[in-house]
Amino acid sequence: MSHDAIAATPTRPPRLRLAITVGLGLAVAAVVIGLSLRSVESRSLVKWTDAQLVPTIQTIEAGTSSGSQSMTLPGHLDAWISAPIHARVGGYLKSWNADIGDKVKAGDVLGVIDTPELDQQYEQAKAELVRAQANVRLAETTAKRWQNLLQSRSVSKQESDEKAGEAESARANVLAAKADVDRIAALESFKRITAPFDGTVTTRHTDIGDLISANNESGAPLFTVADTSKMRLYAEVPQGYASSIKPGMQVQLTVLGHGGETVTGTLIGNSSAINQSSGTLLAQFRVDNPRNDLLPGDFAEVHLPVVGDPHTVTVPATTLLFRAAGPQIAVMGGDRRVTLRDVHIAMDLGDRLQIDHGLQPGDRIIDHPSDSLMQGDQVQEASTREEPGHAKAD
Repeated sequence: MSHDAIAATPTRPPRLRLAITVGLGLAVAAVVIGLSLRSVESRSLVKWTDAQLVPTIQTIEAGTSSGSQSMTLPGHLDAWISAPIHARVGGYLKSWNADIGDKVKAGDVLGVIDTPELDQQYEQAKAELVRAQANVRLAETTAKRWQNLLQSRSVSKQESDEKAGEAESARANVLAAKADVDRIAALESFKRITAPFDGTVTTRHTDIGDLISANNESGAPLFTVADTSKMRLYAEVPQGYASSIKPGMQVQLTVLGHGGETVTGTLIGNSSAINQSSGTLLAQFRVDNPRNDLLPGDFAEVHLPVVGDPHTVTVPATTLLFRAAGPQIAVMGGDRRVTLRDVHIAMDLGDRLQIDHGLQPGDRIIDHPSDSLMQGDQVQEASTREEPGHAKAD
């Protein structure tokens, strides 16, 4: 019986046991390898995440302001000569002969004023002159007769002297009457409004039948004539660069609407005084206008050559931080830590700043710094930033 029981107990073949053992070993190895890879990826992800927390910045090197530079300033153009023409006599506009845009020569008639009252005054003054001339002839004849009577002792010397005085007074009246005639004759010539010089009519503020008031300087001029064969360019130069304004210097200017064409202007003078409200020196330049394409009132960008101060540092305006402590610039140190420098702006050139305190040439300045950048923050330059490594696998 016992032999039968032993024979009936099943036994595993040796190959099956080996296969199970190998399978278990492979499963354990696979788990170990998977956990190892997971750990490597986790460390790589942590490293990449830490790298992302460090701000990435771009730096530029601060340079000195020495040498020849160019500064862009706003300017405006005016006519070389511009004359607003007002009326010297009152009346009504009878006719006008020149309109805006017309070219005129010196002495050309721009308009004619009808002055009936002045014409009557002129006729009256001429009549007064004739009467004064008649009176002087009578007074001189009377004085001569009384002088003869004095010689025969028919009249007293006092009476003779009175007649001589009346003759002298009559001659003075003639001079006064003639002066009055000449005065009104000069006013009569102002009935014809003429151009004072060769130029272009730029405004006309009157028309036929308009009532004209004499010497009304507060009102609009009847006509304006401008000489635009050459132009005057005015530019306000900051006080720090006033020493760059020298006799005969030339500037380049670009006028809007002229396709970017550059025109040359030559200095003809300056105000020789600093405007207290703006802190600038007014400079005047002559600009030739042979094609008459430059217009009075044009806005211009003036490119002024200046000599930089070797004690200042030039940086882009995009590097500046405005905070409660005042203007600051972020500088990256050798340990990749941020240092916020308090700076003083010597000159604001628009897209560039000149700093005379707080920076040294060669400093690595952070361009476009973020508002959250603080003192001592660790940063890295864009060229050295590490790429994400969490997807690497062997």
